[in-house]
Amino acid sequence: MTNDAGHEIAEALGLLVRRSTRAHLYGQLTEGLGEALDDLTYPVLSGLARTGPCSAADLGREVGLDRSNVTRRADRLERAGLLRREPDPADRRATLLALTEEGQRLVGVTRDRLAARVRDSLAAWTPAEVQTFAHQLRRFVEAGPFTPEP
Repeated sequence: MTNDAGHEIAEALGLLVRRSTRAHLYGQLTEGLGEALDDLTYPVLSGLARTGPCSAADLGREVGLDRSNVTRRADRLERAGLLRREPDPADRRATLLALTEEGQRLVGVTRDRLAARVRDSLAAWTPAEVQTFAHQLRRFVEAGPFTPEP
């Protein structure tokens, strides 16, 4: 790989992970799904779908927020019936955040919307290009610079 390719990939990744890029996408994914689900609360709901029931602190580490931000956003989602708090079986004093059925349903809606946006953005690509991109992207994510060191 040439040095230029490394810089080009790094620049593209920088654009991809920008907060404004994510907020714009999250806003599109959550549009019309209720006041509680927006670009701020989406990472909490989506992260909880990935982790399963967990503490606010653990979820914060997963989604890149501090515990107090997770708690505030979880409060909004709980009031809307999208998540619930339940006792932690490992520590009676602690609580876990968990998705409700409605929360799980809305995660499914947002994931379907995201998959449709990805498909639409690749519509001009050949099936072979799409397959190669999907394979190489997965390979890069699993072995690239974002992977924690063992």
